[in-house]
Amino acid sequence: MTTSASVPNSWLSVVMPSYQGEEWIAHALNSLAAQGADGIEVLVIDGGPTPAAREIARGFSDRLSLRIVAREDLHSWQAKADFGVTLAEAPHVCLLCVDDVWLPGRAAAVRSWLEAAPRAGLHIAPSAIIDRYGHGLGIWRCPLPSSCPLSFDTVAERLLVQNFIASPAPVFRKDAWVASGGLDQTLWYTADWDMWLKLAAAGAVYYHPEITSGFRIHRKSLTMALSRDRVELERQMLRVLESHLPRLRPESQDVARAARVSIAVNLALSAASEGDARGLPAALAEVLKLRPAAMRRFFRDTRLLERVAARLRARIKGSF
Repeated sequence: MTTSASVPNSWLSVVMPSYQGEEWIAHALNSLAAQGADGIEVLVIDGGPTPAAREIARGFSDRLSLRIVAREDLHSWQAKADFGVTLAEAPHVCLLCVDDVWLPGRAAAVRSWLEAAPRAGLHIAPSAIIDRYGHGLGIWRCPLPSSCPLSFDTVAERLLVQNFIASPAPVFRKDAWVASGGLDQTLWYTADWDMWLKLAAAGAVYYHPEITSGFRIHRKSLTMALSRDRVELERQMLRVLESHLPRLRPESQDVARAARVSIAVNLALSAASEGDARGLPAALAEVLKLRPAAMRRFFRDTRLLERVAARLRARIKGSF
């Protein structure tokens, strides 16, 4: 079932995968409507068992160019995102999960990015980290130079150490996404990380320092729920690393050591978030074994302090 018409003259399509998103979707859609920008179509691809989220979304049909599609047969966020991208009318697309938001001025910023470099494979930016109530917890920055086209090697040798791209921040060409084969449906945790690397290979990448999106962390988030299967989590992180690492220039191969230590730290932090901190000393020991150059790379690219500090603030405030 689809409601509302397509927007053939749109310059940007926003794809919003939803499953039982009724708690958050009004916040996400309101943040889009508040931009007051023309030429943006919003595609809500909802797989929920009830129409609750879709009914809330319809309430924004007078403020947004909105298409709402009910697809209960699409069970994963990856399948809904891929389907939404194929429906997009605009040449450029971005994702917005129902629990994330746009910040004031994002539409204008994104339009300026695209006008300056329309053939870039990927435009990325930092994101604010927000709690379940929308309060700021910190900034999630990307360790990349800004205002210049970046090669695959420049991006990948950092991004393979840690996925530092919050999902609501990037903007990409629709044709590049489709040509890449879309999201890997078998990667329920690392599919976006894998996709950013594939898009980085599709053309120049631009990093913009403007903070224009809010990435919400909370206990009910999909990534929190999925990360509890740590055996599969490790397998998926290693798959992304081993898939893209061979494409780097030979002098970048020291990335592998920092990346594997980053995976060990991420697994230990995931366990610790569930009350099992036994793996933290061993993970710290792995960090301390790194050579100086690899250790600098590790701390530069993992954004470890930013990520951990935001979650600690949320726990202290009781807003996680």
